[in-house]
Amino acid sequence: MAKESICIKVPKKQGEETIILANKLTIINNDLMLQRDENSIYIPLRSRPQEDALRALKEQIANIEVTVYVFTEKKRKESLADLLENKLPPRLLASLPHSADFVGNIAIIEIPPELEAHKAIIGEALLKANKNTQTVLAKAGAVSGTCRLREFAVIAGEPKTETIHKEYGCRFFVDVARAYFSPRLSNEHHRVASLVKEGETVVDLFAGIGPFAIQIAKTHENVKVYAIDVNPDAIEYLKKNVRLNRVDGKIYPFCGDAQKVVDKKLLGIADRVIMNLPEKAMEFVGTACKAIRQTGGVVHFYCFEKASESLENAQARFSQIAKRSGKRVKILFSRSVRETAPYEWQIVLDAEVG
Repeated sequence: MAKESICIKVPKKQGEETIILANKLTIINNDLMLQRDENSIYIPLRSRPQEDALRALKEQIANIEVTVYVFTEKKRKESLADLLENKLPPRLLASLPHSADFVGNIAIIEIPPELEAHKAIIGEALLKANKNTQTVLAKAGAVSGTCRLREFAVIAGEPKTETIHKEYGCRFFVDVARAYFSPRLSNEHHRVASLVKEGETVVDLFAGIGPFAIQIAKTHENVKVYAIDVNPDAIEYLKKNVRLNRVDGKIYPFCGDAQKVVDKKLLGIADRVIMNLPEKAMEFVGTACKAIRQTGGVVHFYCFEKASESLENAQARFSQIAKRSGKRVKILFSRSVRETAPYEWQIVLDAEVG
């Protein structure tokens, strides 16, 4: 059924970014389908956006236009609980996972112990609820080891752990069992890439398969990204992703310990350093300081903090270590990125170091 609605009109190339921002502001009408024409995307809204919401959108996307368009109403999508209502005891429905991570056409979920005996049924229901999903993996252990790997069990669909993941116009070969990757950091990959300036040299100390490096290289004509990872499998996927995204000549992969690689080859060359190893990032602040140019640069630093501790605590610890390396620190930005465990958050600091 067709229905006229207030909406946001944006050029196609800015559609994904606008949808993510509008979702954060909770203004999208999810009962209506997005519409497209040759040049634009039309995003249906619940109502005419408040001035503060519209201002927040226009600050990041200048070409927004509020207008009226005709949309098609969505068919109601059955939830996982709906699909399992007659297949699980009522007492177990409350224990169903509330979310899944989608990496390409693979869904990853965490099965609580009380549902272990029903995981195959849950996997098949998840496949049915998400038509583009071909495989459902259940987490079979915690992220561990130097390479930050996790074991998975295939509970439905094709028996595989490799896929192609799409993010902000980039494509990534990834095997989730052989190289760490989190789709929950897609906004951070895009945010950092958008801050890079033409002509910069970037050192990505823990590059993985290249989500930061590829987006930076894809969105800038004149950049150099030195991408380091200790996991040889991750580096091989990074090299594949360089070719897949046609950014040859902009990214220089190094397999090895970040401290040793910087000490031997990358001292004082970076305008910007990315440090996405939250479990051990504090141990590498000195390394980041060595990589930064003598004239100064920016460090994007990620770490874990308990909910009881403040962002100021992380800022103080980072600043103390950097000062021991003879650097001055100015915090430019900080926020919580995502909850990673009960009462624990991953946070990001952007710091000017010089």
